[in-house]
Amino acid sequence: MQTNSDTLITIFGGSGFLGRHVVRALAKRRYRIRVAVRRPELAGFLQPLGTVGQITAVQANLRYPRSVEAAVRDADIVINLVGILFERGRQNFEAVQHFGAEQVALAATASGARVIHVSAIGADEKSSSLYAQSKAKGEQAVRAASPDAMIVRPSIVFGPEDEFFNRFASMARMLPFLPLIGGGETKFQPVFVGDIAEAIATAVEKHEGFGTTYEFGGPEVKTFRELMEFVLATTERKRLLLPVPFGLAKLKASFLQYLPNPLLTPDQVELLRHDNVVSARAIHENRTLSAFGIVPAAYEAIVPNYLWRFRKTGQFRTGRFA
Repeated sequence: MQTNSDTLITIFGGSGFLGRHVVRALAKRRYRIRVAVRRPELAGFLQPLGTVGQITAVQANLRYPRSVEAAVRDADIVINLVGILFERGRQNFEAVQHFGAEQVALAATASGARVIHVSAIGADEKSSSLYAQSKAKGEQAVRAASPDAMIVRPSIVFGPEDEFFNRFASMARMLPFLPLIGGGETKFQPVFVGDIAEAIATAVEKHEGFGTTYEFGGPEVKTFRELMEFVLATTERKRLLLPVPFGLAKLKASFLQYLPNPLLTPDQVELLRHDNVVSARAIHENRTLSAFGIVPAAYEAIVPNYLWRFRKTGQFRTGRFA
């Protein structure tokens, strides 16, 4: 009788923000997990998520097909979570999110493995954003190489290590204002990282969802302004919310993009021109978290549990604004 321990899953990007949650969800279900990362010596923190020998890390780089092929060898399922928010040298959108995604799907198909590919809401080949273009091209390449692949498109993802709420809370601690790019009217549907991980693990366990493109979002649609107001209220800081026109934001981003960890890039400004929410069609066709029996968690219930460290008094509430 086959058990989950007989199934080997290779996860590209398994040490990242979403990756560690996916690893945890699959480890709980007793799957064998091979984490494919560029720096396996830095992935040791994943070991305690499973039993002895259950989780192993191997070296792989999506820009090098042979390393990808070696990482998927003998795997039953291959999950690609790799994505970048800004470009640096050879780690550019085209190389990682198009070419890299294609190499993973090709190698998985050649090895007889099924594919789960994580993309993003807003993936659009006609977009003015290179990020969105590369995500769309990656999806097309995955579908061409593996027609029965499961593709996941999340809205902005939140959780303890997220790059959204944490970033703006940090900015509020340092700056007298928070910028509202384009007036702060762009809509988002924040989705909990744990819900995405559970959906992926459920798809693996029940052999469901393959051949379908899903859109994952949380229970609420909020504007960028509303999310910034939430950050300020949660961190108990009083800051000016400053509307910044798209043109001016793009000009400022042309300088900010050269920081080691950019606060904003011109390409991200282009992304903010479009809402980032689950489509009405996906809801109608039940291509959302509900398809996996998941009631999405609200960000208001989770985010305060990790943003408290940005308050002036930390976890010790005073009720006063800094």
